[in-house]
Amino acid sequence: MRIGVVSDTHNHLPNVARIVALFHEARVERVVHTGDITQPKTLEAFAALDVPLVGVYGNNDQERPGLEAAARRHGIALCEPPLELAWAGRRILVVHDPLDLDHHLADHHDVALHGHNHEHVVERRGATLVFNPGECAGHLSGHNAVGVVDLVRLETTLLRF
Repeated sequence: MRIGVVSDTHNHLPNVARIVALFHEARVERVVHTGDITQPKTLEAFAALDVPLVGVYGNNDQERPGLEAAARRHGIALCEPPLELAWAGRRILVVHDPLDLDHHLADHHDVALHGHNHEHVVERRGATLVFNPGECAGHLSGHNAVGVVDLVRLETTLLRF
């Protein structure tokens, strides 16, 4: 199973449209957003995905009633971090702030996903793959990227745009 990973879109709608296209091209089976969606219209743009979207709220997701309503309308599952997923026989931890990994990461997690700092991260903490695709909101010109995690091989691919 291949999953798309995106973080910190910060309501940059032209980039969200590109992200949706990249995930379609990569043929991911699900997408995880690691927070900082910011506004409901971002979820409206993500509704163009043809796969399920799940995720966590970030520190800049202040419009909760609007985000919750948009998520319900489009069948998007959002929650407060941490989020625990079990896909393809893998245990996945999703948080927004990487500092939360210190409190929630456990030996049984195969993958840990985070955002918040807009920095690309691929590292191992013990047997756990830790991944942040980095910048995608246009704040760092020329550094926009989202990621794909192959849950079978526990490998990542960065999709730059």
